[in-house]
Amino acid sequence: MKSYTPEKLVAISRYRNYFPTLPAEIRQDVYRRMRQLLLEEQQYCDKGNYKHIAQILTSIALYRSLQAHGRTEEEVYETVSTEMWKALTPDTYQKLARKSWFLPAMKKILPFGFRHGSGAGWKYEWHLDEDPKDRFHFECRECVYWHIFKEQGLMKLGAMFCHSDIINFGNLPYTDFRRSKTLCQGGDCCDFDFVRHSTDAGDGWERTKSI
Repeated sequence: MKSYTPEKLVAISRYRNYFPTLPAEIRQDVYRRMRQLLLEEQQYCDKGNYKHIAQILTSIALYRSLQAHGRTEEEVYETVSTEMWKALTPDTYQKLARKSWFLPAMKKILPFGFRHGSGAGWKYEWHLDEDPKDRFHFECRECVYWHIFKEQGLMKLGAMFCHSDIINFGNLPYTDFRRSKTLCQGGDCCDFDFVRHSTDAGDGWERTKSI
């Protein structure tokens, strides 16, 4: 079992580069708030959710701590979202999407990764057998982000994490990422739909404006 301690969770979170720049009193306050959150959300703190919990609890503790130390909610949300999104690597997905094997690989890698990298609080519905070779779609019916942010009254941060998918997948070469709803934005599921084209966007097809 991986160690669920604030220090280790922050160290693997998307805030690991930003966190050391904060004053010591704020860093200690973040750790204190995370220890309380670990008690409140311990039902989700299993082996599969380790990386997810690192993102979720660090973001909540930062969001609350920065406000407690005098910053406005608007300033804090901008900081927390910007620093989290800054850690994403959309260029990697864009390079991979140029390969003809991208979608077939996604059909194997994503279900495998979610099966081994998700713990309590997740539920997926896959359509691998019915999808043609140029399409890959599935729904997330339950999500640990949705569970915890709802319990903590911070769905705004949940939607912030949903936007990570738009950053990563919203501009893929030859591939249209279509999503119409997410749990954290009030939907009954998060729908993921990847459609592969023989040409790039603008040459016979228009990219979907997903949420």
